[in-house]
Amino acid sequence: MSIIDLTYIFTMEFGIRKANPKDFSDIHKLIKEFATFIESPEKVTITPEEMLKDQNYFNCLVATYEEKIIGFATYFICYYSWTGKAIYLDDLYVVEKYRGSGLGNKLFNEVVKIGRDESCYKMKWQVSRWNKKAQEFYRSKGATIEDVEINCDLVLQRN
Repeated sequence: MSIIDLTYIFTMEFGIRKANPKDFSDIHKLIKEFATFIESPEKVTITPEEMLKDQNYFNCLVATYEEKIIGFATYFICYYSWTGKAIYLDDLYVVEKYRGSGLGNKLFNEVVKIGRDESCYKMKWQVSRWNKKAQEFYRSKGATIEDVEINCDLVLQRN
């Protein structure tokens, strides 16, 4: 990306808002794009129809430019037995063209704000070991990146 492109992107007016059911199809496309970016496209099993069915559990912020969704952050409130109420940042993704514009920062900060508004004690999330750029971004926010636990998944059902 050239300096002219970045200058243009920095002057853009981005919007951040809560997602609504009309957004689910576009969000789903970005979820698939994100999964491809992290080299795990086969792991996306959710559909827009399931997102609609589960909309009471699907907490998502969308970043927009000229009414087009160009990024998202999904999150949920959870409880950790050692520390208490927390907010979990499930995914944060910005379309490649808009990376470096500060948009990821805005999405991240909005999730932090939601956590604070909900009286959460901490925010937790995962980052891929290979994604050094993301790790740098999260460290710049004051995050500690641990290499202690290993992720575990157990599929319960898929309708």
